[in-house]
Amino acid sequence: MDQTKPARRAYHSAGWRPRSRLRGSCSDSTVRDVHHSHYGRICPIETPEGPNIGLLGSLATYARTNEYGFIETPYRKVHTEILNTDPRLNGRTLTEDVVADNGTTILKSGGTPTRSNGRLTKISTLSERMIQVGPFVSDDPGDIVYLTADKEETVRIAQANAALDEQGQFTEDRVETRMGEHVGLMEPPDSVEYMDVAPIQLVSVSTALIPFLEHDDANRALMGSNMQRQAVPLLRPEPPLVGTGMEERVAKRQRTDMGDVVKVGDVLADSSSTGRGELALGQNILVAFMSWEGYNFEDAIIISRKLLEDDKFTSIHIEKHEVESRDTKLGPEEITRDIPNVGEESLRNLDEEGIIRVGAEIGPGDILVGKITPKGETELSAEEKLLRAIFGEKARDVKDTSLRVPHGQRGKIIEVRVLSRDNKDELPPGVNKLVRLWVAQTRKITEGDKMAGRHGNKGVVARILPEEDMPYLPDGTPVDIILTPLGVPSRMNLGQVLETHLGRAASLLGFRAVTPVFDGAPDTAIEDSLGQAWIVEQSGAVDPRVLHQSVERNIDHDRVREWLVERGYEYDSLFGEGAELGAARRASIEIWLKEARGMDSSTLTEQELLDEVARLNRDEQVAAPIIGKTTLHDGRTGEPFDQPITVGQIYMMKLIHLVEDKIHARSTGPYSLITQQPLGGKAQFGGQRFGEMEVWALEAYSAAYNLQEMLTVKSDDVVGRVKTYEAIVKGEDVIQPGIPESFHVLMKELQSLGLSVELLYEEPETMGLGDFDDGFGDDLADTLPTFGLIGGLGNDESDPVPVTVGIGGNVIESEAHSEGVAVESTEPVAEEAEAPGRRRLNSKLIAFNRTSPDWNSAEIRKSATLK
Repeated sequence: MDQTKPARRAYHSAGWRPRSRLRGSCSDSTVRDVHHSHYGRICPIETPEGPNIGLLGSLATYARTNEYGFIETPYRKVHTEILNTDPRLNGRTLTEDVVADNGTTILKSGGTPTRSNGRLTKISTLSERMIQVGPFVSDDPGDIVYLTADKEETVRIAQANAALDEQGQFTEDRVETRMGEHVGLMEPPDSVEYMDVAPIQLVSVSTALIPFLEHDDANRALMGSNMQRQAVPLLRPEPPLVGTGMEERVAKRQRTDMGDVVKVGDVLADSSSTGRGELALGQNILVAFMSWEGYNFEDAIIISRKLLEDDKFTSIHIEKHEVESRDTKLGPEEITRDIPNVGEESLRNLDEEGIIRVGAEIGPGDILVGKITPKGETELSAEEKLLRAIFGEKARDVKDTSLRVPHGQRGKIIEVRVLSRDNKDELPPGVNKLVRLWVAQTRKITEGDKMAGRHGNKGVVARILPEEDMPYLPDGTPVDIILTPLGVPSRMNLGQVLETHLGRAASLLGFRAVTPVFDGAPDTAIEDSLGQAWIVEQSGAVDPRVLHQSVERNIDHDRVREWLVERGYEYDSLFGEGAELGAARRASIEIWLKEARGMDSSTLTEQELLDEVARLNRDEQVAAPIIGKTTLHDGRTGEPFDQPITVGQIYMMKLIHLVEDKIHARSTGPYSLITQQPLGGKAQFGGQRFGEMEVWALEAYSAAYNLQEMLTVKSDDVVGRVKTYEAIVKGEDVIQPGIPESFHVLMKELQSLGLSVELLYEEPETMGLGDFDDGFGDDLADTLPTFGLIGGLGNDESDPVPVTVGIGGNVIESEAHSEGVAVESTEPVAEEAEAPGRRRLNSKLIAFNRTSPDWNSAEIRKSATLK
């Protein structure tokens, strides 16, 4: 379970895994599709995006498994009868005549027994019986019923948001229900048997954290719920201004001990990445949806440097490293400070045991724990025996196997633990000592880091601008982040815009909004809040210096009241608890039209008022208070932008995909043993893959020399890359590339299949020594001035004639040499060529010393033609 990302714990604890043989290669979409039996059991939104999409899912919020392993979901029972002694009978409508024991009718069908008319008392004194009443939904927790998918196939179930009166009775004549795979059925209340317990029972915990989920496209909601699991815990977490109410229910870690005295409002349970007892995965920041010099092209994000200075998105990352010393066949490994061929500078942070000290700053390649491993020793020479006798075991042949900081990591040592058999610690078999250490690193947000909201609105930080260059509000407040407006229409995740609007109102008015999934704030309520925020801002009831800094607001309500009275409006009708829905919206529009546009709109209807607001926004680029747009000014010039811009508070998270973990560069490094090509991946310090389609791209641009380098000296031309590196170091011209090692591997594979494949050369000049597959290519290439090549030459395999091959293709034959090393080959070197101009070598070659006195005194000389 990933401890770094707190939201992932909820996913793992509520995850559902199919116990089947289906894998990611299964292409049948019917297996992956959402099924009606998933309702309330498996979340239809949260699932991986990769090959396992639809095959892996998450349990819904209230789902559970029964003793047989089937998933159940809860429902509220719809009752049509009630016990005559139950006090809930009061005020209900009867659907049958109630007859006393003596046969007299106490109350006919359609009547309502109450305490005031005395009928309820009479009915309750009768012998215990069930009374038929109009259907009602029980609010008793004991009446919650858990059903499996097969049991709900034949029952009608109403939605959780069906309208009920105080008695729990349906207020509508027809109720929207579902039965099995049939949805949207409008049925009379009498036929309804169950009702959903809550709208969020349809989705998982992660999905239930997305406000305005019903306004987001399902694909983006999937990304939003998945990316919340990737959020990094921040140094200063903030709960969202606009939440769903699930935030405080996800936080689980206990914060109290037995015997603690608690009072109302105290936090009993908390967790990592929480603030005020609620899940806090990100930060509330001031956003503007606009383009800025093209730097937020393709979902790129522009942020203010103030976010770095305030440590808004600063996180601490802790990596664990461990090393163990084992018993080997050649002797035990040893953790020590005495490491061969390591300078004192590299050992400066190690203690006398070879373990790094706590608090040391480390970087890539630094030694964390010094360790030596005995190497296989050959027979010792006299000098080595003398050294061994003088210095003892210290002079033995050992290998440096120290634990070093991996490539690309840095930080500070915060803890070291040493486990050893001497201290009676439990260790695996064969392990003598185990050292664990933890490295902590503080990371501020930087260019290349991935950020995301809760609606699938993800992007990469492209620029970090100085605070003074960011666009600013009319009161001088610079925005914190700039998102591209093109990320909204095609993605169809309008929830981020609604969150921005409601977040702006919540920030200005000083409240935290809670909009549950599928039961959130309506548009009119959001516009009311924006209207109220505009009124408060215009009246000057809030100190502008703290307007965008904290959630808590000290609003001067008396000043707001006076400001409204001057304009003919009552404070209580707009801000009171009994304020009518839409009243603040209308009042703010009327005041704005009169003061900003000089227009009296008191006679306009509600729809005419909204049409006028839309016309002004569309034709004249003037934004009313309820639209959520503001005139921004360019931070560099001070000039206002030509159109109003959507500005508000949005909740953004920093994801685990950090550029510091991904950035990688390599000059030279390790190579694959077989293909001699660079390894892949940052962990192996590998190179970038240049694949087939990348080759096509260079071919399309006729980049021949780039392509040749990519396929030879930058890849697996073993001789060429060494010579190229040497030429670069010496400042010389780079030599012509040779043959890639992969070609030789291909030849060997073909030869292993029994095919006689030989390397042919078009011209004599192309016959480089490094191209011979003889194991001596490098040595021979280095010693061309002093060595020739010898091979066997003869017309008959039984009568080989030793031959010296000169550099220019001349063949000098020799039979006896006093100093050189001559080898007689069992196969002929030269044969008749099939095509003129082709030359072929088919012999094992060996170096022959040209300085031999027998070089020019050969007994036999023949001329030969090499193919």
